[in-house]
Order: sequence, then structure tokens, then C-alpha cells
Amino acid sequence: MTQKILAAHAGLPSVTAGQLIKAKLDLVLGNDITAPVAINEFENAGFDKVAKDTRITLVMDHFAPNKDIKAAESCKKCRGFAKRFDLPHFYDVGEMGVEHALIPEKGLIAPGEAAIGADSHTCTYGALGAFSTGVGSTDMAAAMATGETWFKVPSAIKINITGKKGRWVSGKDVILHLIGMIGVDGALYQSLEFSGEGLKDLSMSDRLTISNMAIEAGAKNGIFSVDDITRKYMEGRCDRNWIAYEADADAEYARVIDLDLSEIPCTVAWPHLPEKTHPATEGSDIEIDQVVIGSCTNGNIEDMAAAAEILKGRHIKKGLRGIVIPATPKIYMECIEKGYTKIFMEAGCIVSTPTCGPCLGGHMGILAAGERAVSTTNRNFVGRMGHIDSEIYLASPAVAAASAVTGHISHPKEVMGE
Repeated sequence: MTQKILAAHAGLPSVTAGQLIKAKLDLVLGNDITAPVAINEFENAGFDKVAKDTRITLVMDHFAPNKDIKAAESCKKCRGFAKRFDLPHFYDVGEMGVEHALIPEKGLIAPGEAAIGADSHTCTYGALGAFSTGVGSTDMAAAMATGETWFKVPSAIKINITGKKGRWVSGKDVILHLIGMIGVDGALYQSLEFSGEGLKDLSMSDRLTISNMAIEAGAKNGIFSVDDITRKYMEGRCDRNWIAYEADADAEYARVIDLDLSEIPCTVAWPHLPEKTHPATEGSDIEIDQVVIGSCTNGNIEDMAAAAEILKGRHIKKGLRGIVIPATPKIYMECIEKGYTKIFMEAGCIVSTPTCGPCLGGHMGILAAGERAVSTTNRNFVGRMGHIDSEIYLASPAVAAASAVTGHISHPKEVMGE
């Protein structure tokens, strides 16, 4: 699928793994950390115009609302650039969401399109059957000016999905389980291509989470076959014509991995790598200080619903900090309308405006030395969310909510009495 999309965007009949190509882009993305660097490079190179046929999108989501003077200056640079070139897709306080949730929600990416972003989790959009990947800020600068960039065509690993998920199992558990199987370099510079009968049991929220964390297996991108679930999601979001690319029946894969959803448990990644996975039931002796539910990985309304179901009528353990971050203003409003926000606050959690803050150790939930967090974010590297002597356990919203109630890593059934 990836090779077909890249060939089409390079104007070639076909491409092969390892081939160097230059491809046109449908979307170029930056945020308040990476875009200022790209803007500097854009100006240093002497560019004086942007590629108007490319959706250049700037989202102020990492340190906005501005957390300090440096953050304020970075956002100011982005605002000035967006105003200078009259960019229609600039999202600031009041409109911005976590970028990788906001882009699909607003229909800025569609099946068969090609996107780059100066953020490693740009691979999220493969959930829609698009090719999307992260790049450096210098590549972003050139792409803003020219509307294209270069790629080395990746080989592909086919993930054949079968079966149905068990109770409380979500896309987060699926991708953590897969990373646990193949390791953080198991798909190095390859495309993870998800297909099979089991796709019908994976919601769009599940797929967005799985594609988002393809990078944690070293992949160039993750991409899903386009099906009825994809088409339903795209209805009313995008008025552009788009193409669903299908892999050939005789497509060559570097590897084929069979993944039976019915065999995947609620899964948690222990510090300090996403590959260090364990069933949630093995965490009963690991006490925690903080829970974060949100991020580009798990901030969708389905994630909020799972957490709310567990927290309703319950309170998080005394002394534990619970932080809930809906990923976009639309999701935040839906949480209010559905009563989830009230549930979270009555449970003793705070509910934040959309931000990436705690995920990258930026703000809104920094960890001190010796503290442990269960987080629905995507990375648990040393010092990722604060002090280098803190620990991060990656989990689904259901596991995170259950753990907030008990004060230790818990399977949801422990709280729900199932």
C-alpha cells in the first residue's frame, strides 16, 4: 500500500524498496516546538513563498497556552509566519487540539494521500490508509516551500489481524502487544501494513492508536487497509476526491506476522521501553503516584468513554494525581455533553485543555525523582515525563483509570468486579 501511494505521488508507475524518490505532498505539519526551527531554516534558505497547493498546517499544542517566555516566543514566530503567508490551517489557543487527533478530525488528511510532519507521531494518519511519516524541521522547511520531499521507499511487514478483542482490550493493548513481540527496532525503516478479517473489530480510535505507535517499533509508517469503517469515518469530513490503494495479491513482504486479537490481554509497558510488555494483572505490587489519560495516542472520545465507565461513582486513591486531557476542543465539548467531565472531576481528577504537555515532560504533570506514572501516552523512555529517576508505565485508558482507583497497576476487572 505504501509503495503504491509513494509511486503515485512521485509520478512513477511503480517503486521498489530502497529506491530514492521525490514525491509531492498533500500535507506538511509542524507544531510550536518544531515549526519555529523550520521557519528559521525556511528564511535562512531565502524562500519567499510557500507551496499553496499543499495543506501547510501549524498546531500550537506542545507548550500552549504558553507555559513560559520561550514558549511564547516560539508560538509568536508561528503566528507571524501563518499571518505572513495567510495559512488557513493555523490552530492556536481556543482552536488547537493535540495535532495528531486534530488533523484526522478536521479532514485534513484522507486515504491515499501523502503527509509529512515535523513530529515523529505523524505516522498516526496511516489509520486512514494514508502514507504519513515524521521528518526533521529542515525537511519541513523545504517541503513548505516546494510541496514535495524525498524518501527512501520502505519495504513492508504485513500484520495479518484475526479474531476479536476481549473485554477492556483496545488498540493500545494491540500495539503494545505487537511491540512486545517484535521489539522497538523490529520494523526499522519498514512499513507496518495492517489487514485481515480482524480489522472489522478495530474501531477508528483503535486504528489511530495503533498507527500512532508504529514508530515505537522503529517503523517508517503504519498503514491500514481502507474498509467500510474508514469510509464511514471520512463521511462529512472531506470533500476532496481520494483513492483507496490496495496491496496486490502477490505483494512482496519482508515478513508476515499473524496477530489474533482474542489472544491479546490488557497490556502494560514497563519502564523504560515500549517493548517491555506485561499483562496488566502482573502489576498489583507496583504502586503509582500519577495517572495521565489523554495525548495524541489515547485522547479520543472512545478513550474518554472507557475511562469514564470505570471512574463513574468511584474516587481515585487519596494522594494520587489524576490528569485527563481530551485531545481536541470537539472531544472536550463532547465529554461535557456526555457527562464525562463531571465524572472525572467527581473522581478527583483534573480535566485540562488539549495539550501534549505531560507526554513530553513539558508541563501539566511533570514527575519528580522516584515517582511512578501510568500513562496512556506513547513513550516511557528515561526522563520522558520529568526526572530521570521517575518511571512511566504505558497503558490503555481503561487500565489507567482502574490503576488510578486502586493506586497500583490494575486490570479493569479488579475495579469493576468482573
